[in-house]
Amino acid sequence: MTVSGKDSLHNEQTSVSDADKYLHKHTELPTTWLSQWVDRVISAIGKAASWLWIVVTGVIIWAVVGRYIFGEGSVTLEEVQWHLAGTGWLLGLAYTLVVDDHVRVDVLHERLSLRSQAWIELFGLLFLLLPFLVLAVHEMIPYAYASWQQGETSQAPAGLPHRWVLKSIVALAFALLIVAALSRLLKVTALLFGFPKPIRVESGNNKKEDAS
Repeated sequence: MTVSGKDSLHNEQTSVSDADKYLHKHTELPTTWLSQWVDRVISAIGKAASWLWIVVTGVIIWAVVGRYIFGEGSVTLEEVQWHLAGTGWLLGLAYTLVVDDHVRVDVLHERLSLRSQAWIELFGLLFLLLPFLVLAVHEMIPYAYASWQQGETSQAPAGLPHRWVLKSIVALAFALLIVAALSRLLKVTALLFGFPKPIRVESGNNKKEDAS
């Protein structure tokens, strides 16, 4: 018994479609004037940080060429790589939250109404995400400050100085996540309670102005 190529393609598309329905990428929430402004700032920071990956790629190529063609390894270049990669990743975290572009695999969440999803967002933001972020910032600021006071440097020979810079970026990343989470919280309360006043509701590719 043989299966035609057309049937195989159809079965593959069906399985992909079945899997895709459980991948929830966006919870559509109204926009407020403050959250819209915050989202623009966070998005600009995230997009600017994304250019660091080009720099990281260049540094990696430079290090590989130096090591395997000229026989000259560099501890400095190796540390520059992970410093830049860490910075790009950390500063991009808040961006993924404001654009809600992280994939959620949750069968129950997908089947709930928009208001039910918003209630889950509300409790998740207030009792899980924000307390964790506040605690993280509370711990990271003294951590970075102590590094600056001690003049901490890399323990590796020819390593980078000013280790406090990277630790400060960790604190900054968590602070930006707090701002992004508060922006999302405003969107949730706008949907559930009408405060702050929503200025736009997105539904798929359609955008509706809310004049109420």
